[in-house]
Amino acid sequence: MTEGGPPGPVWTFLSNHGHVLVCLARDPGVRVRDVAARVGISERAVLRILGELVTADYVRRTREGRRNRYAVRADLPLRHPVESHRRVGDLVAAVGATGQTDTPRTTASPAPGACSRPRRRPSGARSARS
Repeated sequence: MTEGGPPGPVWTFLSNHGHVLVCLARDPGVRVRDVAARVGISERAVLRILGELVTADYVRRTREGRRNRYAVRADLPLRHPVESHRRVGDLVAAVGATGQTDTPRTTASPAPGACSRPRRRPSGARSARS
């Protein structure tokens, strides 16, 4: 919490599953470590959620070299009866996520800095640890 700023959220409108799904939709090549940092949960929790999303076929995981790539199934309905009349793509579009899905991409742009891939240092740049 920053001094004078509002306290961090005690609760949010989306579950961790929703947050992970949005991160995957925004960046299909995102690393588990980065999702964990953005959502604010452990890498182990992200792996569990990913396993559940893949098992339920809401996310497709493919291997590209040493990395995984994720495709969100935007055509599937949301799971709870209250929102089951809506599709995953509707949620992703409402939150402003863009990225690779199994249906055409939305044109909404993501919130600044939200679930975007961290920038790499230019080659030859020294880290603070050197």
